[in-house]
Amino acid sequence: MEPFKVYEIKQSVFANNDREADKVREELKARKTFLLNLMSSPGSGKTSTLKRTIAALKDEMRIGIMEADIDSDVDAEAISKTGVKVIQLHTGGMCHLDADMTRQGLNELGTEGLDLVVLENVGNLVCPAEFDTGAVKNAMILSVPEGHDKPLKYPLIFQVCDALIINKIDVLPYFDFDLEKVVEYAHMRNPKLKIFPISAKTGEGVDAWCDWLREQVGAWNN
Repeated sequence: MEPFKVYEIKQSVFANNDREADKVREELKARKTFLLNLMSSPGSGKTSTLKRTIAALKDEMRIGIMEADIDSDVDAEAISKTGVKVIQLHTGGMCHLDADMTRQGLNELGTEGLDLVVLENVGNLVCPAEFDTGAVKNAMILSVPEGHDKPLKYPLIFQVCDALIINKIDVLPYFDFDLEKVVEYAHMRNPKLKIFPISAKTGEGVDAWCDWLREQVGAWNN
């Protein structure tokens, strides 16, 4: 009997995706367009946070949004009311976007003249963290009702992100959520993680988040 070979397909898939992601970033740099990959679980407030962010930044930079979901166009419809350029991406049942899917989305959106593009990734704390989309920076949202133990349960997403938005701080009095603990746990996973407690509902803390994003876009596009 001839010996058989074992191929590590998963490693190959990720390696190919990483190469494509680097190409996407090169293309974005040439166009002077900053791409932010925004991840979270469903219901954390990605769209409401985006609306607050758009309101703060749309008078000083040209913004485009890519809404990724397994189905529906609810989020794209909500964002369209802000007046920025937006498209809806359907993933065909997949729980994440990879670099090639992101490139397809960017081509459909059209990045010419855009300073900032935000990819609102599929709501999931696991799959989206595994794939480099080609974004310049990764950010995630953790909402107060989800609990402060999420960095212990889902380490990868905290490790790959550059910024953590802790949303819904307006309801802190009603939940058993320890803000100091979540900061501690998140920094255990990623000491360089920038953390922004906010309320997308009231606007509290949004200025600090937008200042960070403004700084990142400026550094990339200059």
